[in-house]
Amino acid sequence: MKFSENWLRTFVNPPLGTDELADAITFAGIEVEEIEPAAPAFEQVVVGEVVSVEKHPDAERLSVCQVNVGVAPLTIVCGAPNVAAGMKVPTALVGAKLPGIEIKAAKVRGVESHGMLCSQKELGLSDEAAGLMVLPDDSPVGMSVRELLDLDDHVLTTKPTPNRGDCLSILGMSREVAAITSAPANAPRIKAIVADMDDTLSVTLDAPDACPRYCGRLVKGVDSTSPTPRWMRSRLERSGIRSISAVVDITNFVMLELGQPLHAFDALKLEGGIRVRYAAQDEKLELLNGRTAELGPDYLVIADDKKAVALAGIMGGAQTAVDDHTRDIFLESAYFAPEVIAGKSRLLGFGSDSSFRFERGVDFGETPRALERATQLVLEICGGDAGPLTEARAALPERKPVTLRLERAERVLGIALEARDVEDILRRLGFSVKSHEDVFVVTPPSYRFDIAIEEDLIEEVARIHGYDNIPAAAPVARATMLRAPETTRTRAALRSAIAQRDYTEVVTYSFIDSRWEADFCGNTHPVALANPIASQMSAMRSSLIPGLVDSVAFNVRHKQSRVRVFEIGRCFRKAGDDYAQPVRIGGAAYGEALPEQWGVASRRVDFYDVKGDLEALFAPREPRFEAAEHPALHPGKSAQLIVGTQTVGWIGELHPRWQQKYYLPLAPVLFEIEYDALAAGVVPAYREIPKFPPVRRDVAALFDEQVPFQAVLEALKAQASPLVTDVRLFDVYRGKDLEKGKKSLAFSVLLQDTRKTLTDAEVDSAVTQLRDVLRQRFDAKLR
Repeated sequence: MKFSENWLRTFVNPPLGTDELADAITFAGIEVEEIEPAAPAFEQVVVGEVVSVEKHPDAERLSVCQVNVGVAPLTIVCGAPNVAAGMKVPTALVGAKLPGIEIKAAKVRGVESHGMLCSQKELGLSDEAAGLMVLPDDSPVGMSVRELLDLDDHVLTTKPTPNRGDCLSILGMSREVAAITSAPANAPRIKAIVADMDDTLSVTLDAPDACPRYCGRLVKGVDSTSPTPRWMRSRLERSGIRSISAVVDITNFVMLELGQPLHAFDALKLEGGIRVRYAAQDEKLELLNGRTAELGPDYLVIADDKKAVALAGIMGGAQTAVDDHTRDIFLESAYFAPEVIAGKSRLLGFGSDSSFRFERGVDFGETPRALERATQLVLEICGGDAGPLTEARAALPERKPVTLRLERAERVLGIALEARDVEDILRRLGFSVKSHEDVFVVTPPSYRFDIAIEEDLIEEVARIHGYDNIPAAAPVARATMLRAPETTRTRAALRSAIAQRDYTEVVTYSFIDSRWEADFCGNTHPVALANPIASQMSAMRSSLIPGLVDSVAFNVRHKQSRVRVFEIGRCFRKAGDDYAQPVRIGGAAYGEALPEQWGVASRRVDFYDVKGDLEALFAPREPRFEAAEHPALHPGKSAQLIVGTQTVGWIGELHPRWQQKYYLPLAPVLFEIEYDALAAGVVPAYREIPKFPPVRRDVAALFDEQVPFQAVLEALKAQASPLVTDVRLFDVYRGKDLEKGKKSLAFSVLLQDTRKTLTDAEVDSAVTQLRDVLRQRFDAKLR
């Protein structure tokens, strides 16, 4: 909520500066998000009256004006098209400092000018201006414009929690400030309006549970063209509400002042009495914002005898709107149950200041007083004759007493409290209190929807007592070390290991565009959100890959040529009637394989770079990589990871189709691994350190192109002699001197015995055994 500090101080004026007041409100639980001045700093700008206007002798578009500022008349050259004799305008004197400019005496086309007549733009009050700012005719000549327009003010923006709808008004904020600072509150006196006539409209509650209180009044003979007073327009504008017309401005003003939304109908456009009912199926209503709402039985409407005329608690109807021709109005002030209004704005695709308040709860005790206040302002500003107040009432919400035990409050807060201090705090908050032997029976007022249990009262005592006054005592407890099994790596350890591979951690949204799910996961029926916060965040992700690709694309758009990111997060998918939420680790590498440097030639990151990263992360376990297709990955450059017999993840380049669609100059290499598979560790086991040197032999053979390397390596390791400690591929050759469809694979074989030096016969026997495997299993031709 935005509001003027000076307006608040007319209700309660504690001896605190602006920043101190904002801090006090924030520390009591109502966050002050922003403080901004009502107007930029300027000085020596006074009310000036234009006495005469003459054409400039040497410029067609300039005028020479004589301006009365309370002392000797000033000659000022002005280029504004709306300057005229008799008008009163802001006048900057010589020496005045305006936003970005200092006024000096100067010659303008040969005529001395001693000041400047100002527009709103030059004073920093508006971004645009078509001419001079016109001040009211009754503005005192020579008076400071800052004083006249109350510009030495600040606009505070607060963010009450959803359970504090009572703080969405000046009255509500003044109650809070009075309770926090013990300053006296001065709410406006509202007297009951004496009826000038007997005319009324009947009010019928067809939905008493949804609307248990409805007040209305006819006011006839109003002048709808009456101007809104400047003081009211100023307060509305500083609260972020534009001025529309006097009647509408009054309803908005009372809403901001007292927290009660109101509405004004053109009484001559109503057909019969007022009925509060639920809408019929497929009933339509054209609203004030120009949209036509298609309603159903879940929507509460205000209707006359023939049609719906307003969407209750949200917005009025266009058909009965007040305009410049309106002479008779019907003022509405009602209480609607929060659960009836809640969520309707989201379904309709728009909200209003009224719905924002009704969803959180409006003070049903203030309903008739707000109508009296609005009537009072209408009669003062627009004139007319008021009829009697009409009220229809059902069972209102009950404010049940809540018991607060002093001993319980002390135990929860961890501090000693005096019974008289607790009672004083509760009474300052407007609660009705009965105490007996350190037990308080507290009845909350009608505007406090959030007080229901003892803990609610303890919270109130704590925040008014002051969170800063509660000492920060360290908890006393026996600390024990938690077990850290060696068979599992912690999330912190995995983060560190991945970061050491030159990846940067990112956190992306779990809510993503459903189109991403279709593109990257082939999932046309993702887990959909019932109430998405945005259309592009309507589904729960089933993979980390969409968010990682988006992160890469974002960095590329911001001129990053090398991107290496990873994420640890949950994914979501349907599992029968339930939902699975596996944790996964995903990563993406884009651009150069290494940071730019002089010692290594530049090259792009490829599949095998990232494959090496995964092998290092899984070490000492050795995952297998088998070619397979994934919707997000290049069909010829992707593989699935297998540990044991279980598929635990994917690796590959981004599919060219998605590379083009998401505007990536290069294809990133992506991976996604099940967290549990990577977190599983291997308990170190002792192995005797060899005392004798190893022996190396190389084995090379020709294979058919279709024979996968992984199958060859696994066969060699499975059939190898116990003396063989390692088998590694060190060369792949394809060339003109080989048969078509053939490739040469060369392996290094390490042999070692921990107890003795190997003989040539033992080495030859072990290598022959491996050669036999290649011939028999793969029909390989030894080289």
